[in-house]
Amino acid sequence: MDTLHFLWQGFSVATRPENLLVAFCGSFIGTIVGLLPGLGPINGVAILLPLAFALGLPPETALILLAAVYLGCEYGGRISAILLNVPGDAAAVMTTLDGYPLAKQGKAGIALSLSAVSSFIGSIIATCGVVFFAPLLAKWAVAFGPAEYFVLMVFAIACLAGMVGDNPVKTIIAALIGLTLATVGIDSSTGIYRFTFGQIGLSDGIQFILVVIGFFSISEILMMLEKTHSGQKVTRASGRLLFNFKEFCSTFWTMIRSAISGFIIGTLPGAGATIASALAYMTEKKIAGEKGSFGEGDLRGLAAPEAANNASACGSLIPMLTLGVPGSGTTAVMIGALSLYNITPGPLLFEQQPDVVWGLIASLFICNVLLLIMNLPLVGFFAKILLVPNWILVPTIAAISLVGVYAVHSTSFDLILMIGLGVFGYILRKLNFPLSALILGFVLGELMEDNLRRALSISNGELNILWSGNITLCLWLLIALVLCLPFLRKRKLSAKV
Repeated sequence: MDTLHFLWQGFSVATRPENLLVAFCGSFIGTIVGLLPGLGPINGVAILLPLAFALGLPPETALILLAAVYLGCEYGGRISAILLNVPGDAAAVMTTLDGYPLAKQGKAGIALSLSAVSSFIGSIIATCGVVFFAPLLAKWAVAFGPAEYFVLMVFAIACLAGMVGDNPVKTIIAALIGLTLATVGIDSSTGIYRFTFGQIGLSDGIQFILVVIGFFSISEILMMLEKTHSGQKVTRASGRLLFNFKEFCSTFWTMIRSAISGFIIGTLPGAGATIASALAYMTEKKIAGEKGSFGEGDLRGLAAPEAANNASACGSLIPMLTLGVPGSGTTAVMIGALSLYNITPGPLLFEQQPDVVWGLIASLFICNVLLLIMNLPLVGFFAKILLVPNWILVPTIAAISLVGVYAVHSTSFDLILMIGLGVFGYILRKLNFPLSALILGFVLGELMEDNLRRALSISNGELNILWSGNITLCLWLLIALVLCLPFLRKRKLSAKV
């Protein structure tokens, strides 16, 4: 009953006129950003983060805005995947497998409307999971000490390395680069300058906004400049624009199963929507067996990844809110947003800042309803946005990024550093290093250092405190298991060949 009471208080926060307006604007902007190939939710949140802070939005309003953009991007990614065969982000890759064949069959309207409902059902189920499981996990997480938190953050990085991408070594290297960037500035314990190279602008460390905007927005601009075409031919949503009752019934249990699995995967630190959508698709393909036409326009192959990736997006908020550990690259950016407001995410957040937490959770329900209402009738409008040429899109993103960064500290050094980080990020992307791992490492860097120092001070410098407790032992076993997964997968595939 306490949970429902707090949720009701959250709705009183989320339904304030300014928060409803922010939720609507964030949902709309997120959908547009999501449907533009290559941008994705991290870029959408990164672009709006400095603007939200510069506008002086209160923390609960800023978080509602960023969460709306996050969900909107997950909804929007399916539009370009279905109409262009180009996923809006990595999580929408599986959507192209059956979405685009459906569009070529003249069923683009059916595919777009059914995928919107799949996204809605996935998000709503996962949001209900957040409501009931997040407070329970927050109570359990109070038992975590400095050693447990340090090992938990190692587990988050291990999850990213073990589950994301085909090259875990590059993932770990990217995370280590992020950890290294987090050490720049004055050491809070000793007062010693670290890696500042005599630059006063680096004495306070590299600001989170610079890292996010540089590595994502600026590097994305450089990636987009490689593409000289002004647009691609979009498949029109011809024929029926809405699915019928029979089509909905045939995919209903697929949506439910995929939403549950997506939510569970989303709660794992670092796992993300990409893994959730792939796992849901392969599971449904196995369940269908020879009766399925997966890869040729099967509606279940469309519904499964869409329900899963949206459920995962909501599920990733649980480790962020309860443990202070990002569940995905986008929630890592959102943790940075909380740090700008001097709010520390973790189990005590539910007691110290209930308006922020429950206002955010309640807004997820509102944003999902807004996104469903938007995405069903505005399919034609969103499809036209896909034809925006790069010569308009690139300078627009650049202007927003530069203004947003300069508005926070008003120094030209920040702009130069941001561009430098952007060029570095572009090189890393060309070498196939995952930037989401870098951001995760940067966000966790200071927290890992502080908790390691606290743990060692408690044990008088004895390292065995990091594996002497039951929780830490379990986490180390999970770390070993997760790191072995890529090698076990390769061994299994080679055995089949």
